[in-house]
Formats: sequence, C-alpha cells, structure tokens
Amino acid sequence: MGAQQVRDGFVELYGAEPEGVWAAPGRVNLIGEHTDYNDGFVMPFALPHTAVAAVSRRADGRLRLHSSDIEGGVVDLELDSLTPGSDAGWASYPAGVVWALREAGHPVTGADVHLASTVPTGAGLSSSAALEVVVALALNDLYELGLPGWKLARLCQRAENVYVGAPTGIMDQTASACCESGHALFLDTRDLSQKQIPLDLAAEGMRLLVVDTQVTHAHSGGEYGKRRAGCEKGAALLGVDALRDVPFDGLDAALARLGDEEEVRRLVRHVVTEDERVERVVRLLESGDTRAVGPVLTEGHASLRDDFRVSCPELDLVVETAVAAGALGARMTGGGFGGSAIVLADAADVDTLTKAVEEAFAAAGHKAPRVFEAVPSAGARRLS
Repeated sequence: MGAQQVRDGFVELYGAEPEGVWAAPGRVNLIGEHTDYNDGFVMPFALPHTAVAAVSRRADGRLRLHSSDIEGGVVDLELDSLTPGSDAGWASYPAGVVWALREAGHPVTGADVHLASTVPTGAGLSSSAALEVVVALALNDLYELGLPGWKLARLCQRAENVYVGAPTGIMDQTASACCESGHALFLDTRDLSQKQIPLDLAAEGMRLLVVDTQVTHAHSGGEYGKRRAGCEKGAALLGVDALRDVPFDGLDAALARLGDEEEVRRLVRHVVTEDERVERVVRLLESGDTRAVGPVLTEGHASLRDDFRVSCPELDLVVETAVAAGALGARMTGGGFGGSAIVLADAADVDTLTKAVEEAFAAAGHKAPRVFEAVPSAGARRLS
C-alpha cells in the first residue's frame, strides 16, 4: 500500500493534507509460541505487509478514524469518553492506543487518521498489532513524545489487553515496532532485551512460506484466555513468578510436582520446551546451520498441537503435507485456533510444496489456502 495512495485518501476524507504517513508491519513468529506472556523467549520477524496511516493532529479532543479496508464512514470519538471495553469494533485498536498514551500522561489532544493495511486479518500475522503500532508511532512523532520503540510496544500491548480486552503478550507489538530488515528478533519478553539475528534464507537457497489457512481466529476468545490462566496456575503451583523460571533440565521434576493437574502439566511442558527451542534456533542460526532449524519447527508444532492444544485440522494438514512432500520443517505460527502455518523449504521445492498443500486442502474440502513467501522486513517507520 503506497504512502501516496493513503495520503490521497486522507485528503479526500478530511479536506487537507496529513502531517505525515507512517507504516508498521505484521509479523511471522519463527519460533516461540505462547511464551511471551510467560516471560519467555520469542523470535519473530517483520513481514513486508504493513498497516499504513496518514495522520494529523487535532487540538479539540476529538479522534477521527477511518479505514479503507472496512465498510463504513469515519468513526468520530471524544478523547475524554474513551473507556476500556467500549465496543468500537476495529476502531478500538487505534482508539485504545490513544487512551493508553493519555493514561500514561502524554499530551495527545486529538487526531485525524486514515488507515489502509495489507496485513491479512485473522491469519495470525498480527494485523491488530500493526494497526496499533502505526498509530502509536505517528502520534509519538507528531506530539514529539520521544518514546523508543519498546515503550511504544508496551503502550500498544496495554491498549490491546485493557482497552480491547485481548490477553495477548508483548511479542506482536515489539516485533512490529522494533524488527529490522534481514533479521529475526530474539526477544526476552521479561526485560525486553533484544538481539537482531541475521536471517537471509535466500542467500542459503531456502525460503520460508506462510500458508494462511483462511480459518480466522480471535484472540479475545475464551480459549486463549484459558491457556494463559492455566499457565499462571502452573507458575503459582510451582512457586515461580512465571513459567520462564522453570529450568529445562528441571522440567521432569517440575511436572512430577504438579501431580494430577494434567491440563496444567501439558501447558507447562509446552512453555518450558518452547523456550528451549527458541534458544536452540538462535544457536543454529548464529552457527550458520540454518537447515537444522527445520526439525525444530516441526517439533514445536507437535508441542502446540498435543500439549498446548491450539492447532486445528487445517494447520495440522499444512504441516503434515509439507513435511511429507520434502519441507525442511513446518509449524503453526501465531495464537492458534486457525490462522497460518510456516514452512521452511529449499527454494527448488517451493512450487512442489505449494501444489501439495493446495491439493491436500482441496481433497479435504477446505477453503483454498493463501501461500506467500515471508521475507524478513523493516519494522515501523515514517514514510513521508
């Protein structure tokens, strides 16, 4: 989505030029699923798909929001009336960001916003985080708030947790705000320390495919919240602040202490082993053994499917079909219950794998999947 196209849309809507145009990307998580709200490790990278916003300040306490992707006119809100839990549909995400900024004491007095996004919605690629971060970055620049990317991510997470009511972790917003082109972001979600890990699959003759199953999911649904509550229960039973604090080499002993809490045992086992998988992938990438990442992805999918139980038949079909057709590895990515899977493959096998997945979906009577290459791209930035 070009900056000029969004700028022109702003002018048509509001009758004046915007003060600027910004972009924030969606993300794919290479490894580290459902670890972020357990103070653990994640490893996302930014997609080339972005939410783009043309924005100008207002001084009268009004927030006007419009999306070219959503039917309907401009959503006109009073800043003093912004209240967590108020149902504003898609507009609750940018409105929540404004609420979070003002609640934190930042002098935001209003804005006109026009948005357009190429991040697929409901596909587990963080379309909501892109929407939040692009608005936060624009207001940070326009109001000269001086907030670094990680602080903007924190405020956006608060907007989604408290204002929207979705119990998500910090990964999505941090990825959108802080990723760099050609790198994956190794993020410690406890202290928000970051390390950019070079990831140039094309140079090594490999590709990472995203397979959008077209099965939509909603983070604010009850199942996601149940998993998070179960993880918190596990940490409490084990006497730790978060499951991040359960050592991998002490996992068996920890599981034994949980006794007959079978559901909690499964959740704990996934989170602790997933944190170890993230650290393993970092070591593999830094040592140049990128091909060996594939089996770790597949291992992670089995854990998400069997222990965390957030997969679905369509996601399992992608993974099983791709691996059987010669992929280096595959797994679901994102919160689960639908959304997307990723497939690591040799470049020469991409067409064969894509065809195999498409044929498997057709044979199973599923809606045709959307398949595209994921290229590590730039994080949030000002376009003009």
